[in-house]
Amino acid sequence: MSKVESRLAELGLTLPEVVPPLAAYVPAVRSGEYVFTSGQLPLVAGKLEHTGKVGGEVTAEQAKEQARLCALNALAAVKSVLGDLDRIEQVVKVVGFVASAPDFTGQPGVVNGASELLGEVLGDAGVHARSAVGVAVLPLDAPVEVEIQVRVSAG
Repeated sequence: MSKVESRLAELGLTLPEVVPPLAAYVPAVRSGEYVFTSGQLPLVAGKLEHTGKVGGEVTAEQAKEQARLCALNALAAVKSVLGDLDRIEQVVKVVGFVASAPDFTGQPGVVNGASELLGEVLGDAGVHARSAVGVAVLPLDAPVEVEIQVRVSAG
C-alpha cells in the first residue's frame, strides 16, 4: 500500500473505484509532468447522496462533505493514470463548482472540503491554488463538482 493510501486508511477512508465517465471524456489525462482530472461528482457506488442547490435543498455543511468525496474521487482518477499516488509531487490547482441558490455566497467554504482533504492526505504536497465558482446547475443535479491538476514525478 502506498504512503498516500496508508494515510487515507488512517483517516478512515478508502480510495474508491474510478467513477465511470457520464459522457464522452476520460476521468484523467496525463500531459508531461501533470495529470488533469475531469470534474468529479460526489458519487458513491454510482449514486449521489444529496442533490439540489447549496443554500437551498443542500446545506453548506453537507456540500462541504460532498466536496471531500469529489476530492477522493479525483485522487482515484489520478491513480488510474499513475498507478501510484506517491508519485504526486504537488496539487497545483483545484477548481470547485458549487450549484448555488441565488443568494448563496459561501462557495469557498464548500470547496474547503476538497482542499482540506487534499491537505490531510498529502501534507505540503496538497497545498494548491484554487477557484470556487457558483453555478446554476451541475450534472445529475449534484451540489458540487471538483477537478484537480497535479504535478507528478517521472516514471
